[in-house]
Amino acid sequence: DSDLSMRTLSTPSPALIFPPNSPGFQNGRGSSTSSSSVTGETVAMVHSPPPTRLTHPLIRLASKHQKEQANIDRLPDHSMIQIFSFLPTNQLCRCARVCRRWYNLAWDPRLWRTIRLTGETINVDRALKVLTRRLCQDTPNVCLMLETVIVSGCRRLTDRGLYTIAQCCPELRRLEVSSCYNISNEAVFDVVSLCPNLEHLDVSGCSKVTCISLTREASIKLSPLHGKQISIRYLDMTDCFVLEDEGLHTIAAHCTQLTHLYLRRCVRITDEGLRYLMIYCTSIKELSVSDCRFVSDFGMREIAKLESRLRYLSIAHCGRITDVGIRYIAKYCSKLRYLNARGCEGITDHGVEYLAKNCTKLKSLDIGKCPLVSDTGLEFLALNCFNLKRLSLKSCESITGQGLQIVAANCFDLQMLNVQDCDVSVDALRFVKRHCKRCIIEHTNPAFF
Repeated sequence: DSDLSMRTLSTPSPALIFPPNSPGFQNGRGSSTSSSSVTGETVAMVHSPPPTRLTHPLIRLASKHQKEQANIDRLPDHSMIQIFSFLPTNQLCRCARVCRRWYNLAWDPRLWRTIRLTGETINVDRALKVLTRRLCQDTPNVCLMLETVIVSGCRRLTDRGLYTIAQCCPELRRLEVSSCYNISNEAVFDVVSLCPNLEHLDVSGCSKVTCISLTREASIKLSPLHGKQISIRYLDMTDCFVLEDEGLHTIAAHCTQLTHLYLRRCVRITDEGLRYLMIYCTSIKELSVSDCRFVSDFGMREIAKLESRLRYLSIAHCGRITDVGIRYIAKYCSKLRYLNARGCEGITDHGVEYLAKNCTKLKSLDIGKCPLVSDTGLEFLALNCFNLKRLSLKSCESITGQGLQIVAANCFDLQMLNVQDCDVSVDALRFVKRHCKRCIIEHTNPAFF
């Protein structure tokens, strides 16, 4: 990892992210004939631009017919750039090493609005340092074109890599570091404080992240913000297991513009945390608290304060939620389009009735594993929610073919129906197929095909 490998004799160029033991990695410099497979630890190398012409004797002896076979060289520059735009970051770096023309095209600023790196073995910290150094060449220390960084499943990403992004990319708008469990609150602080335009942040699976704020103190003691706020609108903290109500309070106070928030499997969140959230974040359109087992009907009362702004809600496997909580949502959130209540065993036909009569624009509903929902509840859905497109009834023990027929006879736009592990007849499934011709039926009845 010596910085010597990052020095060049002319214009620097990040090339392929090489594994150190591959044939193309020799004496700290990359070879143009290296293998594309990646095994073991990988590092990002920097190279000078390729020569204009290849001078190897064997190359000079190539026939004219062989040279004419390279039809891609006949394409104009704008077509080549369009092709390059579909390549991931590592492949784009490979293209920069083919010839001088490809080198110049591969580093067109329009192709570097996004950096995408994936893989457990890649040395992401080094790769980000090399790439940002090259992208900052025309504007020293500042990379103005880079707007999106996606680094997923890279266990070797550390706070150092995120600090590089924070320092060099003030125009960053989207950052995804899902399943990178070595980053901490301090790294997130660097990004949100130095990248004022950041709107999309995905830290799902980052178990050390418990707070997102403009202050280094990750505690409930909020310092005065003096009007400053984080501009994040989309925040995914799925599987951030150690996130607690105090951390959610801090996040809500600093990220008041949130419209999409996902807290799946944040198992320490309670109704109190949702109360803090509703105080500051009144513009939320999509919210997921799936598998948050401490969220109850009182939390639903808080969420209902979002009123008609709420369009998407996931409360799957929140066992403390009953018809009372569903009634709060149905009464105040009339524009709800998506509800996932799978595994909420306290929901009955009464809850489905409240929902169907008040949220008539509902398009997707999952009430699987709700044993107290029967054909009666399906009838309320069929007679009120004509726009229903997706319905999951998986493992609903009280559902029969009669209820399905009522739904199929009224919801002609149904596109997906899940009746796995339900006691429904073949005739009922065929009835659904006749009336909802575009519907995909997921079932466990071997007689129906």
